Amino acid sequence: MSKRLPPLNAVKAFEAAARHLSFTRAAEELFVTQAAVSHQIKALEDYLGLKLFKRKNRTLLLTEEGQSYFLDVKDLFSQLGEATERLLARGATGSLTVGMSPSFAIQWLVPRLSQFSEMHPEIDVRIKAVDFDEGFLTEDIDVGIYYGLGQWPDLHTVKLRNETMLPVCSPQLLQKGKPLLTPEDLGNHTLLHDLSREDWKLWFRQQGIRSVNVNQGPIFSHSSLVLQAAIYGQGVGLGYRLLAEPEISAGRLVVPFEEVLVSPNAYYLVSQKSVAETGKINAFQEWMVSMFAEEENQ
Repeated sequence: MSKRLPPLNAVKAFEAAARHLSFTRAAEELFVTQAAVSHQIKALEDYLGLKLFKRKNRTLLLTEEGQSYFLDVKDLFSQLGEATERLLARGATGSLTVGMSPSFAIQWLVPRLSQFSEMHPEIDVRIKAVDFDEGFLTEDIDVGIYYGLGQWPDLHTVKLRNETMLPVCSPQLLQKGKPLLTPEDLGNHTLLHDLSREDWKLWFRQQGIRSVNVNQGPIFSHSSLVLQAAIYGQGVGLGYRLLAEPEISAGRLVVPFEEVLVSPNAYYLVSQKSVAETGKINAFQEWMVSMFAEEENQ
């Protein structure tokens, strides 16, 4: 025999009022009047035979029973919301919001996105360029492209590719007066930095060069800006190979020295564990993995 449930609209009104500790804000959230919220909560209290709220100095507070009930009800509503999200995400149709750094979006994904759309016209891809707080995936993003160590235990992760950094510059820069024949010649050129000067310092240390002043040249907030500055002949950048490859292939950038800096980080596709195997996300994941594998084998 199933147990009789309390009036669910009243429970919903209680949860909102308890969360806000305000009948007014609960009414605004539920798009009803304050009187309606008050009526629903009175009906719930009558049903339970308990007082759930008390007022003290014009402040709305939960009773001890109300606090206990709220904690249980809050978890139930959270589980219901998660179950609904999982159900809606199961199909391989609908919208899919993909979050990534602006540089990755511009240099890698956007030029290839039409290929995925042709394969899966039923999936409406929405690109969101964001600077991630590493390891945190907001509710409005289904899939993220992270660049890091891959140590995010709360997320489902799929490694896409390792990364290296290499010197890049405009071909015109090589034709100007200052030579660029050896790494030491970089001391006569402006260095372009991605976020900090540390990468160039590591690159020179790896080559055993201490004579070049690394504490000069502009610092850029995004990798794509470093590449653009190099294309315009502003100096020599230390660029991520994945992001620089399109510019190198097009002849807009050249690599004056083949020595690379191996990054401890890699590119990962991440999603919430609860929806990692659902249709839309799985389709996008398989496409990304196949694209990286295909390009690495070329």
